[in-house]
Amino acid sequence: MKVLLLNGSSHPHGCTDTALREVASALENAGIHTEILFLGNDPVRDCTACGACANIPGKCVFDDDIVNRIIEKARESDGFVFGTPVYYAHPSGRILSILDRVFYAGKSAFVHKPAAAIASARRAGTTASLDVLQKYFTISQMPVVSSTYWTMVHGKEPEDVLKDAEGLQTMRNLASNMAWMLRCIEAGKAMGIQPPQTESGARTNFIR
Repeated sequence: MKVLLLNGSSHPHGCTDTALREVASALENAGIHTEILFLGNDPVRDCTACGACANIPGKCVFDDDIVNRIIEKARESDGFVFGTPVYYAHPSGRILSILDRVFYAGKSAFVHKPAAAIASARRAGTTASLDVLQKYFTISQMPVVSSTYWTMVHGKEPEDVLKDAEGLQTMRNLASNMAWMLRCIEAGKAMGIQPPQTESGARTNFIR
């Protein structure tokens, strides 16, 4: 089993990465393989709703190396943790632009796989940021993995995060719950329990 962790910060070794590494370490200790993927700090194109991905299922037409790479890695992964810093009480524009395209073009790679969101902030805006990221999960039939507190850490520098004992504990408890859920899903599949069949086709277009 493998969990893919996305670092949505512009800093490869900042506070968000510190929190993700705490999760990854606990997952590895539980026997779950992990990969942390830094989303980079180059400019990122957002989704233009061009719909071209309908002609090439599972791939964004704007091939900038990161979005389609995430979709491919997602197909090989069993669970996900998306991490973001807090900018103006919301997730980074980087992770939002990437996830808009990832889920629009490659949603099938995520369906029915458990996921969690974590946020890093100096002070505030964390719960609002978590709420935004979790909406990608709940529209994609993904079980949301929780912890013993809202999944956030605090600090201006990585050294501050390492002093946030409760935040780091929350990350480790998140990892334990993720490992447990992955094993439950694996055990269910071994017993012949498959994900539910989804209804489709109904679209209400008159709501304004």
